[in-house]
Amino acid sequence: MTENVVLFWRWAAATLLQTLIVTAILVGTASAQAQDNDHAPVYLAGSGNVTLDQHIKSLLEKYLGSQRDLILVSDKQAALIDNAPIVTIGPGAFSRIRQANRNAPVLALLAAQDFLDGFANRSPGQISGVYYDIPLLRQALIGKAILPQAVRIALIATTSSAELYDALIDQLPQYGLEARLFIVDDDKQLIPTLTRALSYGDFLLAAPDNTIYNPRTIKHVLLTAYRRNRIVIGPSQAYVKAGALASGYAPFPVMAEMAARYLQEFFETGTFPQPDYPASFRVEINQQVARSLNIPLASREQIAKAVESKLENRGEQGDE
Repeated sequence: MTENVVLFWRWAAATLLQTLIVTAILVGTASAQAQDNDHAPVYLAGSGNVTLDQHIKSLLEKYLGSQRDLILVSDKQAALIDNAPIVTIGPGAFSRIRQANRNAPVLALLAAQDFLDGFANRSPGQISGVYYDIPLLRQALIGKAILPQAVRIALIATTSSAELYDALIDQLPQYGLEARLFIVDDDKQLIPTLTRALSYGDFLLAAPDNTIYNPRTIKHVLLTAYRRNRIVIGPSQAYVKAGALASGYAPFPVMAEMAARYLQEFFETGTFPQPDYPASFRVEINQQVARSLNIPLASREQIAKAVESKLENRGEQGDE
């Protein structure tokens, strides 16, 4: 009996020791996994423009802080990444990464809403992004702030891109504005259709629609507008430099800060928030164009504040 008791306690002690060892291993593994998640890397697929890529990388590093390593990857390296987020710069980088790795969670930067939404809808939480442009309503209100007497906005699109303006057309009456969409059936009809549109609208509002507004057509669009004493608003800073009067845009630091928040939520929850526009924006204006058309301009800051004021006032009225 005594020998059996001794053997029992030896077995119990050995079992307890084994249990403690296994528990310690599991706790250590969980701790290591948590630590790994705290310092998990973020991968970055560049646009090919070295200056742009380095600038965005520096901004992301600033907002992510020291707890994240930001690693530039090639397409081949991206194919080997498993369940770690990849930030892409521009639509080209996004497309390459999607081809290289269909399972990687991707956060797209410098991609337009119409480009990204289809991917995000098919893979919610795993594909998201920060839109590089600003909502068309803000662009329309920039035109209104510059031309307070304006009430009608001209829009041109192809049949396939007309939906870009659907939400805007419904929103405008709340702000004392209306718009009409003119459809371009083929390239030969662009200028005749534009001429009709300019006869209707107080200004032309341009969406980020490459079928209409591209390097091949923009010169003709701008010259046609100015010959009829009409201004063009949008679609981006680049077109303001080319001759559009003004455009809203999201600054890179604002986009990078928003991207850092999206990445942090991914590490906490395993999913990205839905893609969205940055909360704040700035206005680019072309003073030379304004002078040639004899249009007095407020400062960029004043125009942006006027737009935000209209949006806030309309929001408050909608809450009542």
